[in-house]
Order: sequence, then C-alpha cells, then structure tokens
Amino acid sequence: MSEFWLISAPGDKENLQALERLNTVTSKSNLSYNTKFAIPDFKVGTLDSLVGLSDELGKLDAFAESLIKRMAQSVVEVLEDSKGKVQENLLANGGLKEKMKCLKIDLTSFVTHFEWDMAKYPAKQPLAGVVDTLAKQLAQIEADLKSRTATYSALKTTLENLEKKSMGNLFTRTLSDIVCKEDFVLDSEYLITLLVIVPKPSYSQWQKTYESLSDMVVPRSTKLIAEDGEGGLFTVTLFRKVIDDFKVKAKENKFTVREFYYDETEIKREREEMSRLLSDKKQQYGPLLRWLKVNFSEAFIAWIHIKALRVFVESVLRYGLPVNFQAVLLQPHKKSATKRLREVLNSVFRHLDQVAAASLLDASVEIPGLQLSNQDYFPYVYFHIDLGLLD
Repeated sequence: MSEFWLISAPGDKENLQALERLNTVTSKSNLSYNTKFAIPDFKVGTLDSLVGLSDELGKLDAFAESLIKRMAQSVVEVLEDSKGKVQENLLANGGLKEKMKCLKIDLTSFVTHFEWDMAKYPAKQPLAGVVDTLAKQLAQIEADLKSRTATYSALKTTLENLEKKSMGNLFTRTLSDIVCKEDFVLDSEYLITLLVIVPKPSYSQWQKTYESLSDMVVPRSTKLIAEDGEGGLFTVTLFRKVIDDFKVKAKENKFTVREFYYDETEIKREREEMSRLLSDKKQQYGPLLRWLKVNFSEAFIAWIHIKALRVFVESVLRYGLPVNFQAVLLQPHKKSATKRLREVLNSVFRHLDQVAAASLLDASVEIPGLQLSNQDYFPYVYFHIDLGLLD
C-alpha cells in the first residue's frame, strides 16, 4: 500500500513498552510494517505560539499535498504517450543521506528512511522560522508551476486545435494538407475551381451529371483528390458567373460545395504555423519535464518535513513539556487490515485518553472542548500520509 500512518506516543517507560506491544501484535498479525520516525528537538517557544503553528501547519500540509498532486498530474500531461514513465519522474532525489544523494530515491523509501535536512531547515532556529522557510519555498514552486505549465498548456491547446482541424471529416477538416496548386485553375478572370463533397454511393451519379448541373461547366474537369469513410472530395472547374446556380443544383443532388479557395500564402502560413508549434513544444518539453522532476522532489521532501513538524507540535501540545515522545511510522500491509490495525492502536494507547478511546467505540460520547469530529481524533497523535498521488 502507498499509505502510511505517522503516530506518536509519550517517551516514558510505560508508553515505550506500549510501543513494543504494538510492534509485537502488528508483526504477528501481519498488520503493518513499523519503523521509528526520527524528529529533531526544536526550540519550543510558548504553548500559545505552538497552538498558532498547529493551525498554520495544518493549512500548509493541505497546500503542500495539493501542490505535489498538481505537479504529478502535470508530469502525466507532459509525458502524454509515455505514461509508463511517470513514476520514474516522481522521485525524492537528494533527500536522504549525503552518500545516497546521487541515487534515485522512490517516495516510499524516502518516507521510511526519513531524515531531517538540517542544512535546509536548521532545527536550531525558532519553529516559526522553519515553517516560514517551508511556506515560502512551496509558494515559489507553485508560482513557477503556474507560469511554466500555463505557457506549455496554451501551446499544447493551440497545437491540438490545429491537429483536430486535420482530423475531422471532409466537411470540417482543413484542406491545406490535401490540396495542391495543380488541382486548381488560378489567376483566371473567368474560370474558378470548386471543391465538391460527394457521398460514396453517388460517385457514378456525379461523374454522369456534374457537367450538366449548370451551364458553363468545363467538361472533364473533375478529379477525386481525397476520400474519407463517407465520401470523396472532387474538383470541378466552371465559369465564375455560374457559381451560385451550380451550388443550388449541386445541393439539390446532395452534392456539397465546400467553401474553399486556394490561397498559397495562407496554406504556407498554416503549414509553417504547425511546424513552428511542433518545434516550440519540443523545445519546451525537455526543460519543463526536468523542472517538474526537480521541483516535485523538492516539494515532496518539504511536505514530509511538514508532517514531521506537525507530529512534533501536536505531541508537545498533547503530552506537554519537557519534550519527550516517540514517533513511529506504520505502513499498513493491506486495505482490509486497516480497521483491525486501528483497533490495536486504540487498545494499546487507550490509557492516554480514556474519553477519546471510549468515543471511538461509542460515537455518541462527546470529547469536551474538541472541535474535530471523533473520526479525526485518537488517544495518540496521528497523521495520514497517502502516496497515491495520481489516484
């Protein structure tokens, strides 16, 4: 599973023994894989400031998760036909020990081997300063994401619209890639070449009747130049002054005159536009994918640091000073085991909050002073990490 439960309990003897019991039960019952989650000692400040930080970190956590999900989706959109390569571009590179910085670190490995980055987020500075650094970093990444993806998306949309024009039927698609100069009588004061769409079953009728649909139609001037599943595109040359009459008679016979006049300059411009857009897209593809890869990694690493901060702040608020708690990362083995795992956790740590533990068994029991719904509150500190970013 790509799901993790990050919990903490007080670090006294009784609760360390409770953690041991938890490890024993979850291991024997094959409920989860558990590892210690190392969090440094931060400068606590006042409890009032921690309450404010708790709220701020909750919002920052949600923002970070939303951001990395948007970045993951951007990788999918950029890769288009290479969706099998998405996961190899969603990594947490450079987020582990110095000797492992050159390795490709998948997200699960990063979470299970998490180490606080002291260089980027010094634990010696006040907690508010660490949170501010993370918030500014993520805000900058989001701003860059918006500008970079907006440019690429606009280019991609324009290109797709042009490509759609060449993929429709003969009634709607562009004809610039079908026709050529030789198909038309050009620069004539009297003559003009029209394009007519004829249903496939009516080909023979067209050949027999097109010369007599109007006066002044040039004999043997028709030629089939393109086909789709429903019909064919034929040329016909006639005198300009009978265009309207020919169109009426053609319509009566279920032949459709396509409004198209050969303009070499316009056709050349359309073809050059397509080539330019394809070239621009190709030029932007590499740099954008590299940017997404690097900055997804940065944002993901920041997100897990935010989770660590939330555990620290909530543990101090819940268990008090001096700081003494143990954080543990649980990875449930399968979805069907999560209910049983929750029951084991609530049983092992029931003593931390008897009212909360009882309310988990009886939804009618209210927890005094608690604003959250009962489903969000447990006797222990708990945060959820879901790596299913594309689900």
